[in-house]
Amino acid sequence: MAGGQEAFGALLRELRIARSLTIEGLSEASGVSVRGVGDLERGRRAAPQRRTVAALADGLGLDEAERERLLASARSGRSPAYRPAGVRAFPRGVDDFVGRARELERLTELAERTAARAPSHGSGGGGTAHPVVVAVSGPPGTGKTTLALHAGRRLADRFPDGQLVLDLRGTDESPPAPAELLLLVLKAFGVPDRDLAKAGPEGHPGLYRQLLAERRSLLVLDNARDEAQVRPLLPGTGAGMVVVTSRRMLTGLESVHRMPLGELGFEEATAFLSSLVGTERAAADPAALADVARRCGRLPLALRVAGNWLATRTGWTVRRLADRLALEERRLDVLSAGDVRVAAAFDLSYRQLTPPAARMFRRLSLVPGPDVSAACAARLTGQELFDAEDTLEELVETGLLGTDRDRYRLHDLLCLYARARLAAEEGAAKADGARASMYRWLLETAVVAGRWYEPDHGAPPASWQGTVDLSSADRARAWLQAEGTNWLAALRAAAAAGEHTTVVEVAESLHWFSDQWIFWGHWHEIFDTAARSARALGDPLLEATQLNYHAWSLLLCEGRPRDGLVRSEQALAAAERSGDLEQQAWAHHYTAWAHRLLDRPERGVAHNERAALLFEAAGDLHGLLQCMHTRALLLGGQDRHEEAIVAYRSMLTWLEEAGAGIEPHAAGMTRLGVHGGIGTSCTRLGRWDEAVSHLRIALDLCRAGGNTALESRHLIHLGEALLAAGRTAEAREALAGCLALGPDADPRCVAEARERLARLDTD
Repeated sequence: MAGGQEAFGALLRELRIARSLTIEGLSEASGVSVRGVGDLERGRRAAPQRRTVAALADGLGLDEAERERLLASARSGRSPAYRPAGVRAFPRGVDDFVGRARELERLTELAERTAARAPSHGSGGGGTAHPVVVAVSGPPGTGKTTLALHAGRRLADRFPDGQLVLDLRGTDESPPAPAELLLLVLKAFGVPDRDLAKAGPEGHPGLYRQLLAERRSLLVLDNARDEAQVRPLLPGTGAGMVVVTSRRMLTGLESVHRMPLGELGFEEATAFLSSLVGTERAAADPAALADVARRCGRLPLALRVAGNWLATRTGWTVRRLADRLALEERRLDVLSAGDVRVAAAFDLSYRQLTPPAARMFRRLSLVPGPDVSAACAARLTGQELFDAEDTLEELVETGLLGTDRDRYRLHDLLCLYARARLAAEEGAAKADGARASMYRWLLETAVVAGRWYEPDHGAPPASWQGTVDLSSADRARAWLQAEGTNWLAALRAAAAAGEHTTVVEVAESLHWFSDQWIFWGHWHEIFDTAARSARALGDPLLEATQLNYHAWSLLLCEGRPRDGLVRSEQALAAAERSGDLEQQAWAHHYTAWAHRLLDRPERGVAHNERAALLFEAAGDLHGLLQCMHTRALLLGGQDRHEEAIVAYRSMLTWLEEAGAGIEPHAAGMTRLGVHGGIGTSCTRLGRWDEAVSHLRIALDLCRAGGNTALESRHLIHLGEALLAAGRTAEAREALAGCLALGPDADPRCVAEARERLARLDTD
């Protein structure tokens, strides 16, 4: 380091003498003190900052070439060879960096903003600049340090006064205190020991702030423990940039740009693996490479370990490693290469948790779905809801738990780690008890939520003391959909345990709700499971009911009319054994539906008429309404569209006369079906404007009820009517709207919309 300072001092002396200036003369001309000029020439001070060099250059009257020569010498003096422990220059080792394009673009933008407001040559540093602080946070293994180092190397030219990396050792049991870290930075930037001794420990913060205020430097504070460790290290003024990396979110820091990191995108993950194992080897089995990426959870650390493993075992195929990673109970053991273990990175964060947070972390591994609510998590630990929320937020803050609105999510590999800790620290009995408590709560809540849509039930009873807000049908639907994977797993567990009464009760409570989430993909399993449970209970009426529900799911949700016909016939047999007229009627109704889909209208008409007679005898108004709808559909299927329209309109009249006798949800679904049916028949008759009007009403009803599945169907019908009417732009808008509906849309409609749009583009 001394060589750089002597070079600057010698050059300054040479330039001063060439202009016949004394030290006092240069001091007067530049504004730099006599002692300051003398110390610089003798090498007794660290190399000066940019503004000091600019002042000296102005005092000497240097031209641009000489000015740049003096600046370059000063910069050389700020590139010390000596660095205290814990401080390092930006190392190599990130040349295989892949992805994070959005984050790199943001860091570059912030660095350029910093450079733009830095004082120019000879400006005297007018105005007060404030450094940019970026907090990069994320779970262990997401590549926070790698991103910071890679960005630092890319942005080095924006920070000519130096770049430093300071390891804050935040995962150590006793990380360094801010005072120790301040001293490390001061020494790294070459502040002489005598100045440090003169200022004393109480003066070091002032020296630190002055030092960074005068430098356009980049400081990476890596692996920070918490806000208290970081806050004293953030300069208040200056044109520098500070990047803090931490497993914690550091929510207590103010005026920082936050950059949370998660796993890589799928394409980024496979590209990263390819860079490690070689493109030729990766291209030989892209499916296996994709499996490795998925089983590593697209976590950068896990991907690097897997890639290094393959790179050092040239005899292994990618498929061989993918198959080893397929075993969940061994996956973390496989993800180790040399002294690098994915599990070890998790250990560091886990050891810092409070006991309640550690317990919650372990038990979250019992959640069967991808995420969980605070209320559900509370059942795992037996905490009150507010306490559970605080515990979950501790896990979020430490980077061990992700969030998406009000849902919490464990990364796949962290879930495996938590499961291992659960087995080691709590044992099978406690784990089984926690899981059973969660499952019991999920099924109890599903029953209450589902009954919002069931006639004669609606809102939860006054006696219900739940931890979830089910105060409206919309809230109930939101809960059922958000926790769908979890309560479905609970239902499967109940069936496996022989809890047949519970299985039937849950399925029954969700029957009416199923119309709201038609293409979820699991209704056929739910009602098939319930039918088997009803049979195990030896109750033919329950069996007939669940078989009818299963027939509905096969006909509408799955589009399998032949299988639906088999189920409806089995339902009829069970209903006849029980002597129940209502379930016999429903069995005939679903049989008629199946025949309609199989293009057998005559058989459909016969079964529908039989169903209507039975519904009337049973006094079931809802069933009668369904038969009226089926009659109109059958007429339309026979190209008797004028008669179908009359039948649809008679349904609206009948609905008005029935009044409160029809459950509101059923009435809304009927009106939706009527307007959709009239719209379809008008399209066939070439009455385009009338068709479009009714289909738009049907769409409004779909949206008001949140029924995305039926909305997708009516958008297809609307697009068809608009195309036939020559209104191509509106048709394109309707078809594009179908594509934008998301996963709850009818997949067949989405495929049809995509195909029709492609044809429009081709034409």
